[in-house]
Amino acid sequence: MHSRVMHAGTTRIEGVPGGHMAMRDGKGVSADLMVISAGRKKKWLLSRDFSLVWWSQILSQIADGVSKLALLWFVYSITGSPLKTTVIGLLQTLPPIILGPVIGVTVDRLPKKVILICSDVARAVLIGLIPCWVSVQSFTVESLYVLTFLYGIATAMFVPTLSSSVPFMVQRGQLTAANALLQSTTSVGIIVGPVLSGLGIAFSGSQDVLCINAVTYLASAACLIPIRIPGGIPQQRGQSRLGAAINDLVEGLRYTLISQRSILLVIVMASIYTFGTGAFTTLFPVFGKKLLALGPIEVGYLWSWLGVGLFSVSLGLVWLTEWDLRRRILAVTLTSVLGGVSLCGLVWAQDIYVATVLVACIGIGFGTWTPVAWGIIQELSPAHMVGRVMALYTSVATATSMAGMTFFGWLLESFNASISLMGIGLVLLALAASTAWFSPRIVHGMVIPKRL
Repeated sequence: MHSRVMHAGTTRIEGVPGGHMAMRDGKGVSADLMVISAGRKKKWLLSRDFSLVWWSQILSQIADGVSKLALLWFVYSITGSPLKTTVIGLLQTLPPIILGPVIGVTVDRLPKKVILICSDVARAVLIGLIPCWVSVQSFTVESLYVLTFLYGIATAMFVPTLSSSVPFMVQRGQLTAANALLQSTTSVGIIVGPVLSGLGIAFSGSQDVLCINAVTYLASAACLIPIRIPGGIPQQRGQSRLGAAINDLVEGLRYTLISQRSILLVIVMASIYTFGTGAFTTLFPVFGKKLLALGPIEVGYLWSWLGVGLFSVSLGLVWLTEWDLRRRILAVTLTSVLGGVSLCGLVWAQDIYVATVLVACIGIGFGTWTPVAWGIIQELSPAHMVGRVMALYTSVATATSMAGMTFFGWLLESFNASISLMGIGLVLLALAASTAWFSPRIVHGMVIPKRL
């Protein structure tokens, strides 16, 4: 809000962007405020610091997409074993599950800017520079497993740090828009990363792709250097580091699981969401082959439309960021119904074009939950505790995602792809039902704390 100071028939408008002050008569004040407000509304990336983070995430997500395919291809080309290949995915998902609470304490204690930059640099070194330095003969699958696990730790540090940094870069009313814009970078990574990785593997090999990809992570880190984010929580005098860490851990768990029940309910619903979506994205190539008899090119085409749906709903949420919480949750309910129905409809799709429309609708159904859920957590949690809450959220959501992959993979092998796919659709419809039940309770029952 701009403050007004009256001086002999004039009004001084303080806080005009750029540090300027405007002197106007009473009639011109409202016009000036309208111009200022319009200028702010037109700012697509919300703030200077957030725009730098957004461009950093574009590079980081593309790098993630490139490295994911290159890692899987490298292991499978050497071993020829699907089981050993799936170990790569397991090693990347284990760190947030087993280290989540500890990571949350670290995120809240240390300067967030330092963690973000170091995470990108660590990923560049682990999955980029080290494969360059080691010869092809010496670069074994076992050594790649170790690097991948360390890479997973760096990524597990990055995600809660990023989400807990958003409230320091944008206003409270812009949180959903900011989260949606960050999710749009994930869509870009899904669409662009695997294409670049596939072309690189075809022309040069997976090890060279990993080496070159290090530059992308380093460029992402460079974008973060100018940002300004407050430091972490100072340690109290006379308290040991271990004692402080334990106190922070207990405080975070008590707040998330006992004091703020709304956040606990959000985490439960996130578990429902990832139980279905994690399975679908993992088993997507199998569904395409078994239900639609598609080859790798057609599967890649459909996969890109999942990213298009995700990207489109992310942009839509930017415009809905000023909706009240009830309407934002209603958007989750409606898009989850769309996604669930589309998943069930995909079972009977016989035409590639019909399947394309359904997959895009599935992307829309998948894309609404995360920006809204992150926004709820960022609004409810005190600024000094967002890292711990988000780390716990990520830990539980990742664990249920793995459980969903296992369960629906078992359904697919024990029965057929149609039953597995319809089961995922029912999970998304269950998310819609839970958000519809949840909406009046969180709107009437939550208490939004003051920012520090």
